[in-house]
Amino acid sequence: MNQETRAGSSWDPIGLQLGTRNLWSWLMRLLSTQPEWLSTKMKFFLPNVELDSRDEPPNPEQRVVSQLQMLHAQGQATWKSFIHCVCMELEVPLDLEVPLLSTWGQEDELGTGEKPRLGPQLQHGLKRPHQGCGSSPRRKHCRKQQLELTRKYLQLLRTSAQRHCGDGVPKPGPTFGAHQPYVPPILQWSRATAPLDPREGAVLGDPKTEDSTDVSLQDLFNFKAPKGPRVTVLLGKAGMGKSTLARRLCQKWAEGQLDHFQALFLFEFRQLNLITRFLTLPQLLFDLYLSPEAGPEAVFQYLKENANRVLLIFDGLDEAIYPCSSKDTLGPNGSGPALTLFSALCRGTLLPGCWVMVTSRPGKLPACLPTEAAMVHMWGFDGLRVEEYVSRFFSEQPAQEVALAELQGNGHLQSLCAVPALCQVTCLCLRHLLSGNAPGQSGALLPTVTQLYMQMVLTLSPPGSLPAKSLLGLGEVALRGLEVGKVIFSAGDFPPAIMAFGATHSLLTSFCIHTDSGHREIGYAFAHLTLQEFFAALHLMASPSVDKDILTSHVTLNSHWVLRTRTRLNLSDHLPTFLAGLASPTCRPFLRHLAQRNEAWVGARQAAVLQVLRKLASRKLTGPKVVELCHYVAETQESELASLTAQSLPYQLPFHNFPLTYRDLSALTSILEHREDPIHLDFEGCPLEPHCPEALAGCGQVETLSFKSRKCGDAFAEALSRSLPTMGNLKTLGLTGSKITAQGVSLLVQALPLCLQLEEVRFQDNQLKDREVLSIAEVLPRLPRLRKLDLSRSSFSTSTVLSLVKVAVLCPTVRVLQVRETELIFLLSPLEDTAAELQRAPDPQETDGQRKEAEDRRLTLRLQKCQLRVHNAEALIALLLEGPPLEEVEKKKYVKGCRSLQAILSLSGNQLEDEGCRLLAEAASRLHIARKLDLSDSGLSVDGVSCVLSALRTCQALETLHISLLHRTAVLTFTRELEEQRGTQERAAFLDNLMSPLSRELPPSSRRIRLTHCGFQTKHLEQLCRALGGSGHLGHLDFSGNSLGDEGVTLLAQLLPGLGPLQSLNLSENGVSLSAVCCLSQCMSALQWAAHLDVSLESQQILLQGGKRGRDGWMGGSSPEFPAKAHFSGFGQRSNPRSFCLKECQLEPLSLTSLCATLEQCPGPLEVQLSCETLSDQSLDTLLQCLPRLPQLRLLQLSPTGLSPRSPLLLADVFSLCPRVQKVDLRSLTHATLHFRPSEDKEGVSCGFRSCSLSLEHVEPLCCLLSKCDNLSQLHLAENLLGDDGLRCLLEHLPQVPISGSLDLSLNGISREGVWQLLETLPSRPRVREASVNLGSAQDFWIHFSKRGETPQTTLRLSECSFGPEHVPRLATSLSQALQLTEITLTRCGLGLEQLALLLSLTRPPAGRLCLRVEEPWVGRAGVPALLEACAQASGNVTEISISETQQRLCVQLDFPRQEENPEAVAFRLAHCDLGTHRSLLVTRLMETCARLRLLSLSQVNLPDTSDAGCLLQRLLLALSELRSFRLTSSCVSPESLVHLAAGLVHCHHLEELDFSNTWLSEEGTRTLMGALQGKCRLRRLDLSQLLLGGSTLAMLTQGLSHMTLLQSLRLSGNSIGDVGCCHLSEALRTAASLEELGLSHNAIGDAGAGHLAAILPKLPELRKIDLSANGIGLAGGAQLAKSLALCRKLEELGLGFNALGDPTALGLAEGLPQHLRVLHLPSSHLGPEGALSLGRALDGCPHVKEISLAENSLAKGVPHFCKGLPQLQRIDLASCDIDNQAAKGLAASFTLCPALEEILLSWNLLGDEAAAELAQVLPRMGRLKRVDLEKNRITACGAWLLAEGLAQGSAIQVIRLWNNPIPPGVAQRLQSQEPRLDFAFFDKQPQTPRGT
Repeated sequence: MNQETRAGSSWDPIGLQLGTRNLWSWLMRLLSTQPEWLSTKMKFFLPNVELDSRDEPPNPEQRVVSQLQMLHAQGQATWKSFIHCVCMELEVPLDLEVPLLSTWGQEDELGTGEKPRLGPQLQHGLKRPHQGCGSSPRRKHCRKQQLELTRKYLQLLRTSAQRHCGDGVPKPGPTFGAHQPYVPPILQWSRATAPLDPREGAVLGDPKTEDSTDVSLQDLFNFKAPKGPRVTVLLGKAGMGKSTLARRLCQKWAEGQLDHFQALFLFEFRQLNLITRFLTLPQLLFDLYLSPEAGPEAVFQYLKENANRVLLIFDGLDEAIYPCSSKDTLGPNGSGPALTLFSALCRGTLLPGCWVMVTSRPGKLPACLPTEAAMVHMWGFDGLRVEEYVSRFFSEQPAQEVALAELQGNGHLQSLCAVPALCQVTCLCLRHLLSGNAPGQSGALLPTVTQLYMQMVLTLSPPGSLPAKSLLGLGEVALRGLEVGKVIFSAGDFPPAIMAFGATHSLLTSFCIHTDSGHREIGYAFAHLTLQEFFAALHLMASPSVDKDILTSHVTLNSHWVLRTRTRLNLSDHLPTFLAGLASPTCRPFLRHLAQRNEAWVGARQAAVLQVLRKLASRKLTGPKVVELCHYVAETQESELASLTAQSLPYQLPFHNFPLTYRDLSALTSILEHREDPIHLDFEGCPLEPHCPEALAGCGQVETLSFKSRKCGDAFAEALSRSLPTMGNLKTLGLTGSKITAQGVSLLVQALPLCLQLEEVRFQDNQLKDREVLSIAEVLPRLPRLRKLDLSRSSFSTSTVLSLVKVAVLCPTVRVLQVRETELIFLLSPLEDTAAELQRAPDPQETDGQRKEAEDRRLTLRLQKCQLRVHNAEALIALLLEGPPLEEVEKKKYVKGCRSLQAILSLSGNQLEDEGCRLLAEAASRLHIARKLDLSDSGLSVDGVSCVLSALRTCQALETLHISLLHRTAVLTFTRELEEQRGTQERAAFLDNLMSPLSRELPPSSRRIRLTHCGFQTKHLEQLCRALGGSGHLGHLDFSGNSLGDEGVTLLAQLLPGLGPLQSLNLSENGVSLSAVCCLSQCMSALQWAAHLDVSLESQQILLQGGKRGRDGWMGGSSPEFPAKAHFSGFGQRSNPRSFCLKECQLEPLSLTSLCATLEQCPGPLEVQLSCETLSDQSLDTLLQCLPRLPQLRLLQLSPTGLSPRSPLLLADVFSLCPRVQKVDLRSLTHATLHFRPSEDKEGVSCGFRSCSLSLEHVEPLCCLLSKCDNLSQLHLAENLLGDDGLRCLLEHLPQVPISGSLDLSLNGISREGVWQLLETLPSRPRVREASVNLGSAQDFWIHFSKRGETPQTTLRLSECSFGPEHVPRLATSLSQALQLTEITLTRCGLGLEQLALLLSLTRPPAGRLCLRVEEPWVGRAGVPALLEACAQASGNVTEISISETQQRLCVQLDFPRQEENPEAVAFRLAHCDLGTHRSLLVTRLMETCARLRLLSLSQVNLPDTSDAGCLLQRLLLALSELRSFRLTSSCVSPESLVHLAAGLVHCHHLEELDFSNTWLSEEGTRTLMGALQGKCRLRRLDLSQLLLGGSTLAMLTQGLSHMTLLQSLRLSGNSIGDVGCCHLSEALRTAASLEELGLSHNAIGDAGAGHLAAILPKLPELRKIDLSANGIGLAGGAQLAKSLALCRKLEELGLGFNALGDPTALGLAEGLPQHLRVLHLPSSHLGPEGALSLGRALDGCPHVKEISLAENSLAKGVPHFCKGLPQLQRIDLASCDIDNQAAKGLAASFTLCPALEEILLSWNLLGDEAAAELAQVLPRMGRLKRVDLEKNRITACGAWLLAEGLAQGSAIQVIRLWNNPIPPGVAQRLQSQEPRLDFAFFDKQPQTPRGT
């Protein structure tokens, strides 16, 4: 045996055991030549073994044997994987590879189930386990020993950190995990006690820094922070390098950097998740990380004492699965889960003072983190760092240059490399691709992340073959792990070949893990979590074992807001991204080879993924999901899907409070490139990668771009400034709440002028200083389209404010500069808008003022609370006065033709004081102030007010001055130029014409001076009036809220003539008494302008107004001040009434006498309103006695004023005291109104005492007083306490009271006894025309009287009187005795069928005709036979019977006395009736009672087969020899009943009217009816509307019509006649020479049918009415009808609406309009202006026209106007005719020529206030007008107020509809309260006709 054999024998226990000595010897020799490779594999498979060269055998072969023994001792799975690595990576001959794999690579060699064993060699290399500090007794150590133990432990920590976190041995070949260069990423500080870099937050590390000199890592820790938790949270998305940085810190600490820390511990949450048992802090540090060699208690004690030099790093907080609560507390020696220990460390309850650093993906962080923790965002690489990484990766010069050129030429590749992990994979792929592709072609092969990983797999694969089995195997393990939340695997989870494949290409990593049992095992994981997701995606897409449903279930949008502390991890963030990427057509060949399936199979799976993405793209998503979807869609490379996604995005796309990287915005931009419409991007509160704006470069779809984040600094501004000029459609830019400094601002200022399309820039809340603010403002002239610049919440000085004013003055596009404290806003008008305004063609209708306004430039300066002082005011005045000269403006071509600068100044809240305010007021006229100068809150004093007034004396443009020292208000408003005023006056001329001549004489531009709450006293008045007297035309003067008192008011009344004519004087809140009011009332006689004095003495409201009150408020745009009185005064009259209103004042007889004496001198007409709490009888009597001395009085109101119960008697006597009183109205003893006639004419007077508690005792004296009034028309006594006794007394005295109109006794507690009194009184009261009583809830009681000379006829209406059977005889007796009674209606009075029959039999007036109507619910249920049986009991001759079941009404008309018929004639008729048995007596009785029946009307009845009503009617009809009219309308008749009716009608030979309209009949029933019509030669009226007339029935009808030569009316509406039927009908009508009415609407008659009708209409000489509306008649048929109708000389009513007639028909009708025409209906007839005008000219002057309807035609300017007028016109309908204000002028004038007009419909037009004013002018002249419909127009509150004024003079008008006009609800409510006839409601309130009309 040679030496080699002996060595093999001694070193080959495995070979001896297995009997494979030769194979073992060969393996040992092979591995002896590959020591580095073997060491690498030892590190992978045994990461927990310390390979110390001092303990290893010196002989290489013995070292190999020792290492192999360690590997074999790990167990079967590890050993088999190692053998697969040997065969895969080393050059093993085929003859040896097969034995190796068959011997050691199969599962049956070592046996299954063998557990890993630790041999003696392996035990020697393992770290010594520690039992934990908590498990052994504490031993005391001396200080020296403690320090020595600690020193050894700390050194051991550094050695371990160096070993585990060092660079390790570089691996040969392009493997994924090979040693890579390190480039510091971008770190941005988010929240901390002290930021790293005040400019940017923090950017850690210089990308050029060498690895060995990277000292800026210490900047992550603020060592100057105060005591307390020192926690740093490192946030970054997957692949940004969080774990790499954590190990980098560990490595640098081990190398001696970060020397502040003596101890550093690094934990991974993915490993801590495996420990479910409770731990103490020593167990966490020593058992799970590194245990001391000895004295753990002493070491831990030292760490506690030096905790401020201990750093604990926790990697992957987002992977922690056990939740922790912020409320969990843990003591110093307590135990708990690892996450609870972490929480205690962060909060300082464990190891107080230590430093904690934790890494995590972004999202909702657990509550265990303290709020003061410092947040650091890791952003990966920018362009400079990418280049540095690539340069280091490709260290060889030629390859480096080629790689950099490839990178710089591919923007998408740069986007991928922004993520460090992807940058590493990119470099790995480029190294492989550059050698086989032309320059510039390699990057194109890496378009997406998925294809990048796919290319990496291809790179790792052997040339020409794809390891499909290994890849799918890895994918299966990866997917299984993701599904259960597993990222750490054991050796048994991988098949050996798969493990070898992963280890060979560094796709897997290995490390030591700890178990709950305290043992250590080997754990495996994918090199990165995204790599696990990629392989899982490969398995899902390519594995045949995965169906499509499972595949598509993984394509979801993950939320970024899920709290990552659930019990199961969500590890599939990127899995849908990879699935989307694999759905790209480019990946199809790869998947086909991987799956070993055909292309159709792969394509179907890809299509399933794309279909899910299409569904997701159509949903409404939040910002994070939109970004995720953009990544998915970009990965697919499907342009159609990208376009769908882009178009589905909303116009406003917000992104709030989640981090965004360069890659996120790059993905979004790639999708937006497929969008056609613009989009608004809003980023608020999002942590943004500093260079991410570069991703938006060239994105032309973004119209608005807004960033709001404190994390945006100068680097962000620099990147943004590079992208802005490339975004060609960007109109709005917002960068708010950032941390940019002067450096960032300078970059943006350079970029902004390159963005000429910008319209709005927002830079608010950026803490900009003076220099930065000015630099941005100076860019304004270079942005021609800019409309707004917002620099609010910046820090700037007063001098800067003035500099900004100069910029605003010099820049002609600036329109507004608004500065208020920290608010700073520029508003601009773009140059092209101004140029277009100046260069546009002149409008001939444009006024000179409007043209000048376009030429002048308006600049508004709001400089509020800017601490401006007097010297600043001087500088501001000088700045505005100097300005740019016109030549300079034209030279710079800012605005050609701009003539002057007009400013609007708001300087409130400054420190100008009296002098500054005086200077500005004095310079106001020179400053061309266009609208307003606001000097509020500027320190103005009482003396300063006079100074300001004096300074304004020469300012002609002043319009309003409002100064209130109490409220610190000082506002001056100025009029526009005189040319503009003229234009305004022209537009308001129609309002001026409504006012009195006195009002029109007032100055055109009156000033409004308000000096309120200034503390003025009497001593100040003379000086103020001197200043006011010379200040031009003073219109409104307001001294309210001062301290003038009676003395001051009296003095002011004397000084008023010197102020000229005013429009109003307000003296409210000045402490005046009634004596001062009397003094002021004298002004109404002394001053011509003083017309209205309103005084509320208690509340101190005093207002003296001129004649134009109300108008100025409307024209100024404010809410109207309606007059306090209910009656609107003075509208449209020649003499505008004056009014005096005194409220809240106790009126005594002496004061009333004095007041009336003062008012005697006041010119009229005069209206007086007095209001006080109570007015005594003596005071009332005094007032009434004074009335004859006030001949100018038109209205007296006492409201609200409390009067005594005796006051009605005093007021009733006023008619004798003052014959001019026309109406007295007293309500509730609190509201009294007296109306006066202009002269003592004899018109009827009205007296009303409602709710005045009048009782029996008041009736006799009241009647005695009223008897003196010989022309009393109306007496209203409703809502009093008369009762039955009072009624009896009133009825007794009624002959003494000469009432000619009506008496209202409603709501007086009258019972049924009062009804008997009324009935018993009727015979002796022949002048009673109508009596109406309702004893129900309405409690109505009205009596109407006839005028003298009229024939006495009485109508009685009784409702809800509850008559019982016992009352019927009395009722019948009363009715019989009332000889003048002609009609009685009993509504719901409780009479049953039997009581009705009894009433009919007992009512026997001696002679005359009586009509009895009964309305009871049982009428609808009784049935026709029962009702006829009741009628048969009548004692008189029944001449008419009308039954309506739906309306529950029975009407019987009786003639008295009853005339008996000849018995022989009765017997003859009975012989032909076939009476039968049970109905014989009834028929006999009916024949006797109804022998003279002329009308039988049955409406809405039901005649079924089960009823004998049909048979009864048949027998009755046979017996009615005088029946002239039979109506059966809107009823339901069975065929059998109709047969009976037809049989009866056949024998009615004298019928003149037959009406079956709207009755439901079957087709057979219609034929039966047509048969009954045969032979009806005397028929004059026939109505068969809504019956279906088919071919046969229509033929029968036409045959019958041909014999009806006396027919006068034929109505066949809605019978579906059509053109053919119309032809037959026309032939049948040729014999109807007497026809007067023809109704054929809704019959689908077209032009052909119209032609047939046109042919026969001239042959109907008596035709007066024809209705052909709602047919299909067009232009041709209309023209024929027009010619034919011109020949119908007697035509009175024409209806052709809802046909497409057009203007030609209208022109034809106009040429031959019948001279007797009364009604013309042409709605919706397609008429235009030409046709309407022609009709208007033809109708003008027609004497008989009563109704015109042209609604729903586009008349526009063709609205008919009348010059001659229509004297009989009652209704005109012009709704929805496009009528505007201009057309309405002539129309309103035409209305005045129609004196009989009652209803005007103008709804749904374009009428505005001018039209309302025109209508308001004509309303008082239209005495019969009742209703005006103005719905859905453009009338504002001003127009409605004018209509209310007009209504005050048009007493007949009942309602004006104003729904859906632009009138605010509050104003509408006030208007309606003043004038109830204005109706603003949606539902039309039908006007109720007043009683007695």
